[in-house]
Amino acid sequence: MKDPESIAGVVFSPDRSQVLLILRRDVPLWVLPGGSVDPGETAEQAVVREILEETGLTVKIDRLIGRYYPINRLAKRTIVYECSLIAGTLKTTEETRGAEFFPLSALPPQPPPYPEWIQEAYSLKLPITRDLTSVNYRTLFKYLLFHPILVFRFLFARAGLSINTKG
Repeated sequence: MKDPESIAGVVFSPDRSQVLLILRRDVPLWVLPGGSVDPGETAEQAVVREILEETGLTVKIDRLIGRYYPINRLAKRTIVYECSLIAGTLKTTEETRGAEFFPLSALPPQPPPYPEWIQEAYSLKLPITRDLTSVNYRTLFKYLLFHPILVFRFLFARAGLSINTKG
């Protein structure tokens, strides 16, 4: 895989019954913590940094979940890791409106591919390498019909024009 453009971290509760999600400020949806890999930074360093920046939690990487390739311009090359909590207290940050552990049986709505990544992490299979087929223009159009404001905020964020309102 070419260097990843982004990373995501799956953090389960110690008994693996809950998963950590963040409520983003720019596109107010519950998603896995993660973000971009900075120049000179490894994907491993990036996931630990992003989780700390977005949640206030210090984590360690337990394993690679998968490497994912976009099929269009809606997604980025992404590496997803399973991480475990070392220290810290959940808090909101400049990037998040919320950070919370949710029971796997009662997750809030999330856009693709987050539900897939959580399921793949929970399955404890060998690392996956696959295309991000669920992130496609058909799904974008469906979201546009039902959630137009969220779609426009997503598109602005993809273009680097995030609406990062506090409050």
